[in-house]
Amino acid sequence: MNVSVWMATTQKPQFESLSGNINTDVLIVGGGLTGILCAYMLDKAGVDYTLIEAKEICSGITKNTTAKVTVQHGLIYDKIIKKYGVEAAQKYYKANKNALARYRKLCQEFDCDFETKDAYVYSLNDKQKIEKEIQAYNAIGVKADIVEKTSLPFEISGAVKLKNQGQIHPLEFLYKLSNNLNIKENTKLINLKPNCAETDKGKISFKKAIITTHFPILNKHGSYYLKMYQHRSYVIAYENAQNVDGMYVDDDLKGLSFRNYGDLLLIGGGSHRTGKNGGAWAEISDFAKQYYPTAHEKYRWATQDCMTLDGIPYIGNYSKNTPDLFVATGYNKWGFTSSMVAAEILCDLVQEKSNEYSDIFSPSRTILHPQLALNGVETFFNLITPTTPRCPHLGCALKYNKYEHTWDCPCHGSRFTKDGELLDGPSTDDKHL
Repeated sequence: MNVSVWMATTQKPQFESLSGNINTDVLIVGGGLTGILCAYMLDKAGVDYTLIEAKEICSGITKNTTAKVTVQHGLIYDKIIKKYGVEAAQKYYKANKNALARYRKLCQEFDCDFETKDAYVYSLNDKQKIEKEIQAYNAIGVKADIVEKTSLPFEISGAVKLKNQGQIHPLEFLYKLSNNLNIKENTKLINLKPNCAETDKGKISFKKAIITTHFPILNKHGSYYLKMYQHRSYVIAYENAQNVDGMYVDDDLKGLSFRNYGDLLLIGGGSHRTGKNGGAWAEISDFAKQYYPTAHEKYRWATQDCMTLDGIPYIGNYSKNTPDLFVATGYNKWGFTSSMVAAEILCDLVQEKSNEYSDIFSPSRTILHPQLALNGVETFFNLITPTTPRCPHLGCALKYNKYEHTWDCPCHGSRFTKDGELLDGPSTDDKHL
């Protein structure tokens, strides 16, 4: 059985299901990292809220994160400056810097193996990209270093080094944070109407709602099925491997990532668009055999990430036409700081307070990016593919994932067991056989 090191090393609390009809000021749909952080902040602010989760908290993507807590999201700052300017990049950096500081403070209250580590984004063969990112950091007034030698067991052309970032045990943190919050597990949303949510356990009347279901589950608003796709990646935790003493990620989406937890080395890689082919665990295993021949596998797992058109999350009103409905999604593989940023912004917005970072993350910003056309083409060809089974989300042809023995949707990333049971959204129903 594939299981993350986080699941194997902590005990989950239990929460009751909804029982009958209730009223709440703010409804949070989704009990992962973002939803729990929103609930915690609203609780501290004295706001009436209810969080519902279809299964158990942290049972989706959150349990499979590598939990790097850093403002360094790949080579993001050069990209933001080119698309939106220096001020936007400064806002993005400051929002994530504040998120890192908030984790550091919370982890003094909730012990969760928080460790301060340096973070590195490396390139195997393109030093120029690294140099451009250093220039971007300089432009926003941030000190970052370029290095050519790291503790990794292979040569690189260069890396951006950012000091004093963090890594964490995600489930230890969230299980402690969720204690005494108003959470209803095993409560599935069936239908969302204006100011009323129908669940399988009763109706919830609300004033405002926040959707934190990883990939948004409502197709009517926001066009998220065009604005995002999902990217799957794999992790193996090894004993008797190296302490790399830092957090490393390749600038290439298909590259490898590294961090330690205790005496384990976590290697991530084998990535591919969900529903496509990739290296999966075999790619990581082959690497480990070459560079860590005495290491042996302790845990393995897989995860997936929502990828936006411009590399920036969508946080704010679900659409321009939904003033009381909010969303957080599209974290582009950087869910920890992005979730904290989302919780800070959304908790302000549902209280009708302004937030200085809301504009850079607005889901209603321009969609005119090359990735939009690629997403459209992928959806079109999978809609006209005359095969079964089909995804009940929007009807795309599912593809068999030979690595995990699942049926995956290449359009929007929904996943199902061989028997049709839903594993990952945005679908909310089992597959059509």
